[in-house]
Amino acid sequence: MGERLSIKTERDEQQLFNARVIVAALVILSALLGILARAYFLQVRDHDKYTELSKQNYQKRIPVPPTRGQIYDRNGVMIADNRAQYVLEVVLDAVPDQNNDGRKRFSDLTLMLERLNKVVPLTEKDLRVFNQQVRRGSRYQPTVLKENMAEDEVAMFAVNRSRFPGVNLVRRMQRFYPLKSIASHVIGYVGRIDERDLTRLDSENYAGTTHVGKIGIEAAHEDRLHGQTGYQLMEVDAHGRHIAVLEEKDPVGGQDLILSLDMRLQIKAENLLKDERGAIVAIDPRNGEVLAMASVPTFDPNLFVDGISHKNYTALRDDPDRPLYNRALQGAYPPGSTIKPMAALAGLYDKVIWPSKRVYDPGFFQLPGHKRRYRCWKKVGHGSLNAQEAIAKSCDTYFYDLAYRMGVENFSGYMNRFGFGLQTGIDLTSESAGLMPTPEWKQKRHKQFWYPGDTVNIGIGQGYWLATPLQLAHAVSTVATRGKRLRPHVLRSVRSSKDQPEQVIAPEILNQVPVRDPGHWDLAIQGMVDVMHASFGTARAAGKDAPYLIAGKTGTAQVFGIAQNARYDASKLAKRLHDHSLFVGFAPANDPRIAIGIIVENGGGGSKVAAPTGRKIMDAYLLNQYGDEEEGEGEAPEPGESVTPLNITRKIDRNTDNKKVTPQ
Repeated sequence: MGERLSIKTERDEQQLFNARVIVAALVILSALLGILARAYFLQVRDHDKYTELSKQNYQKRIPVPPTRGQIYDRNGVMIADNRAQYVLEVVLDAVPDQNNDGRKRFSDLTLMLERLNKVVPLTEKDLRVFNQQVRRGSRYQPTVLKENMAEDEVAMFAVNRSRFPGVNLVRRMQRFYPLKSIASHVIGYVGRIDERDLTRLDSENYAGTTHVGKIGIEAAHEDRLHGQTGYQLMEVDAHGRHIAVLEEKDPVGGQDLILSLDMRLQIKAENLLKDERGAIVAIDPRNGEVLAMASVPTFDPNLFVDGISHKNYTALRDDPDRPLYNRALQGAYPPGSTIKPMAALAGLYDKVIWPSKRVYDPGFFQLPGHKRRYRCWKKVGHGSLNAQEAIAKSCDTYFYDLAYRMGVENFSGYMNRFGFGLQTGIDLTSESAGLMPTPEWKQKRHKQFWYPGDTVNIGIGQGYWLATPLQLAHAVSTVATRGKRLRPHVLRSVRSSKDQPEQVIAPEILNQVPVRDPGHWDLAIQGMVDVMHASFGTARAAGKDAPYLIAGKTGTAQVFGIAQNARYDASKLAKRLHDHSLFVGFAPANDPRIAIGIIVENGGGGSKVAAPTGRKIMDAYLLNQYGDEEEGEGEAPEPGESVTPLNITRKIDRNTDNKKVTPQ
């Protein structure tokens, strides 16, 4: 029997129809709501975004990089300048179809470069750097192809300009260091922006900028030197050609920096270290201004501006004298006897000695219950001495005993107050903190216990103790100010333009070194004066006939250890195994205006090498005795050549229209 057929009623059909109408209405309503929502997002919420995108169809925003600020010394001598150069720039999107087949390809750029190379020679370096920039840049922004073009190259391209759409000849300012190698470690240099720089720079403010400070002042004060990028809003046609300027914002040039360096003193310091490896740091103890910071050997920062060649970089990198190494800021050396005035203050503060306390020196020191002898530099000993005499005669035995009685924790803690083992906070990059050792440090670093002999050694600035020349100058400057430790700084003032007043950098006090009695400063300083002027002073030859009082202290730091009964004989050792020569001091002792720290690597005794060097620095600054004042024209020297204050000043006079300066 067949299936029974159901008969549809009019009511059922009406219900089915109504259901379908409702579903269709809901679908239409949902679609309408979606359209309205999309219209809201496009017309209301993202209105600004899409308006800007639409403008880009006929507008192009071209960044205009600012002019980098210039750098001067305290007397107005130009140190870092900008000079005009012509560069070729390529806007990839504007490079036309070279094959005439209606399609743009990367090969179009290659063909264009091949044609351009016949007009303006392109080196492998030019192409390599250009390709690197293209890979990480925008095809709508200009990319530098060739820098520092010669006059004949500029002329050749100008004649053939119409043949190379998308390639533009632009006049730009390039960094230039007129003094070449002088003060190169302090000033530093600029170089091309690389991948690491891109991660930390403001991409909008550095649009169109190709170089950034890499080291030294150039890097430490990049934010002041760079300025603010401007722009031109250009109307363009369908082919990307510029029609008119719609809007323009001028760039704001970087600030000029006026440094505390006195270039005549800087040149004097570098000349005194000629043919040596070492560093000299001079500070004005009244305000912390760095007057000179010499690290020798030096290098020419101009080599790095356009990208140093592999050959030149390899020569600098592999040089055993390490010219790229900033010894003044990064070199860490045993401070030797230069720290004995500070050590005496530490003992007085800890009450392990007092001004009248005398210690007998038989020529050596022994720990209780031990046979080993820690020798004094004077084999027969100094006899009975008090603290002031121990400083003047540099008695090792006195300070062996002081450090042992005081203990390493108290000794190191007090030396931290002078800045040892800490960064000074100078406004330069890559400063070393040196090392003020403690038992905790030795256990962590060497997995060894701290022994009493370790404490004895740091009492004369040996053992694990390491200090930078900057720290030595900083510490003795603190003695000169009777404990007021100021942050050293190279930046003296800034100005927005030559017709604007300078904004002077105020001194910053870091801490005050405590003493039990203010008279203890007199004891330490008088001991240093006796070093230079007393008949028994270790550096009396360097202080002879000085028309002002010098407070100084010599030091000699061993490069390697000597066996208990062995004798040091420099004549039988290679030059690089000789002791380091050190000196710290300030003058005039009764009204300090300059404090210095000196290290001459493998120079020998401090009283024979470093102390006479310190005297010449002080004479130059205080008495205006710079020497080498012969007549005749001079040129800025090449790295390694002898330099004089006079010929540098004349070179600057001709090139920058600066007046000849007279240092204060």
